Amino acid sequence: MKKIIKSMALTAAASSLLLASSAMAFEQKIAVVNVQEAINQIPQSAALMQTLETEFKDEKAVIAQLQKDLTFEDENLKRNGSLMNDKEKKELQTKMAKLYQDYQVKVKEFQQKVAQRKNEETNKLFALVTQVVDNIAAKEDYDLVLSQQAVMFSKPDHNITSKVVEQVSKLK
Repeated sequence: MKKIIKSMALTAAASSLLLASSAMAFEQKIAVVNVQEAINQIPQSAALMQTLETEFKDEKAVIAQLQKDLTFEDENLKRNGSLMNDKEKKELQTKMAKLYQDYQVKVKEFQQKVAQRKNEETNKLFALVTQVVDNIAAKEDYDLVLSQQAVMFSKPDHNITSKVVEQVSKLK
């Protein structure tokens, strides 16, 4: 009988230790942040777009002019094609083909340059956001901060995105 009571007591003690350790595991302070939303909302993002627009203004104008030239030549061919001889038509079509090829090359180069610069600058913004998330996590004693994209559900009071936006907005 004493052995049964001892084994029940040991089982109860072991169970309570297991419950206590699992309860401690659930006492972690966890936050969620939507990094993409934070980057989109900070004023530095708008400044970035303005900077890129200014930086690539000239190249954008060249592409627009090529597009206008193509449109003009196409309309010229449609309007005056019936009045042109075969040689003139062929020359105009060759000119349009060259213009179109130049246009395609310029657009591709432009898109690549813009994408590269945008990635560089977005990485800088990401670093700012990450730094602020780290600061908030340290200051508010969070054990874990997860990206909202990786979480199926979280209570709104666990979301620190607005705090991140507020603090990043104060920088620079």
